[in-house]
Amino acid sequence: MKRRRFFQTIVAVPAATALLGQQQPAAPAVPRPAAPEDTKLETAAADQVAESAPDFFNTQQFAALRKLSGLLMPANNGTPGALEAKAPEFLDFLISESPADRQQLYKAGLEALNAQAAARYQKPFADLEAPQADALLAALHQPWTYAPPADPLAHFLVVAKADVRTATVNSREYNTAASAGGGRRMGGTGLYWYPID
Repeated sequence: MKRRRFFQTIVAVPAATALLGQQQPAAPAVPRPAAPEDTKLETAAADQVAESAPDFFNTQQFAALRKLSGLLMPANNGTPGALEAKAPEFLDFLISESPADRQQLYKAGLEALNAQAAARYQKPFADLEAPQADALLAALHQPWTYAPPADPLAHFLVVAKADVRTATVNSREYNTAASAGGGRRMGGTGLYWYPID
């Protein structure tokens, strides 16, 4: 140690001692009660606790999507349909995270369904009876081709039909029903997504 550094240290010691003497004494620590070892928190997935509200679609569009989903993939012989599998809620999330052209396809398609229902039956698509709704879904009865339909509504219906089916078949509810049935497992079951924590 150099001489200069030694003298600086010697001079600083009394100042540090005086400063330490001015500090308030620390309060004694209060011991915390020990937590029981067997304490466990009950957790649940968010979709089991409450109904989700539409995030991307407005109320009329989401109601039309729910009606369309129920018509395209109804419950059948103990297998849940799109509504029981919460496919519309999943599609609301999926489309909100999709590219802008897909978002526009869905919004325009649902608006077109509501507009045609109002023009023909003076009520929104969600309030139509099954035969009335089926008349608006006539584009789905056309033979399948590689090229997408030229009509924007028909194109939306073809895309929505595939999306509703995929969301339903890959849902937890559909998988649980297929597993509980004890029958032959269908391809794709067991591949559903859990919500992100």
